[in-house]
Amino acid sequence: MAKKSWIARNKKRQETAAKYREKRKQLKEAGDYEALQKLPRDASPVRTKNRCSLTGRSRGYVRKFGVSRIKFRELTLQGKIPGLKKASW
Repeated sequence: MAKKSWIARNKKRQETAAKYREKRKQLKEAGDYEALQKLPRDASPVRTKNRCSLTGRSRGYVRKFGVSRIKFRELTLQGKIPGLKKASW
């Protein structure tokens, strides 16, 4: 499990990016890069990190399912992800 502070920080960054999404879009279209730089740093969506929705782990993130590789494997073996099962041949 990731530290609670890392998870909270990332959540705050996502909220900030969502708040400034429209304003950033307008400034980019207008070409006003000076005003764009005056926005908060966390307003940029690039600063958010993909994290596992269950554990908060940042590495080994499976984008399609929103979980880390470890939880992905556990959920697949338990049959909780429809349409997936362990390969056997």
